[in-house]
Amino acid sequence: MQTSGHRLRDVEQHHPLLGSGEEEVAVGRVWFIQDGCGMVCAFMTWFLVLYAEFVVNFVMLLPSKSFWYSLVNGVAFNFLAVLALASHLRTMLTDPGAVPKGNATKEYMDSLQLKPGEVIYKCPKCCSIKPERAHHCSICKRCIRKMDHHCPWVNNCVGENNQRFFVLFTMYIASISLHALCLSGFHFFTCVKVQWSECSDFSPPVAVMLLIFLCLEALLFLTFTAVMFGTQIHSICNDETEIERLKNEKPTWERRVRWEGMKAVFGGPPSLLWFNPFAGLRLRRLLMVHTRKGGSEFSV
Repeated sequence: MQTSGHRLRDVEQHHPLLGSGEEEVAVGRVWFIQDGCGMVCAFMTWFLVLYAEFVVNFVMLLPSKSFWYSLVNGVAFNFLAVLALASHLRTMLTDPGAVPKGNATKEYMDSLQLKPGEVIYKCPKCCSIKPERAHHCSICKRCIRKMDHHCPWVNNCVGENNQRFFVLFTMYIASISLHALCLSGFHFFTCVKVQWSECSDFSPPVAVMLLIFLCLEALLFLTFTAVMFGTQIHSICNDETEIERLKNEKPTWERRVRWEGMKAVFGGPPSLLWFNPFAGLRLRRLLMVHTRKGGSEFSV
């Protein structure tokens, strides 16, 4: 005898409208959550990354007497920072896998042509037919497929469609945080041997305060993002979201573990495209969205 979870999966397999390839929700729209706290956190993320860029470039690298030291570290740091900010934007502006709102109508149910004994679930909050592994987010006000958690720092849910970008965001933020800590330590070490005025174009008190704040920021970001990166990789390799782990939900789906899970999230076999937040970005679609009459539409 089938459980309700197996019956639900059978319904999803026979009815494409309940499948995971539901991309029509985001077509022609810009996904953006209008949440005050999330928008403030997203702004703070960008401000802190740009602050780190300012201190690294103008306090440490440009005043350096070593051309190659400044060039190599400047290119590496700024390249990783651009990837981090691009990953943040892709995470924030990508539909995480929202289920169409209000599709639990009689007409829609009739169109599914359900057989006797087949079970589907309806979310009472957004009046949607709830696929397996979907959970309702009170901030996004939508049911999200494979919802892992809602992150205010990216002002969005982390779900089926944007988990890859969130993993890249945490990885690149951890990388530039570690890089900034190493550069700061080396800068302090070299400047104590000479006059501080020779190490920076800023006055010694100002330079020291900027570096101390950068070190505190980098240490905090490194700890947070490294832990998040580890938990995300663990969740992907075990094919279990954070919500499912906290609720101790027993899997009723066919689990894709380790490399199969990684390939499912990042798309295809291992390649450099895994690390590219611009992969899959369709410039033509973005231009069509921003030039359509009435402007961009925001999903809330």
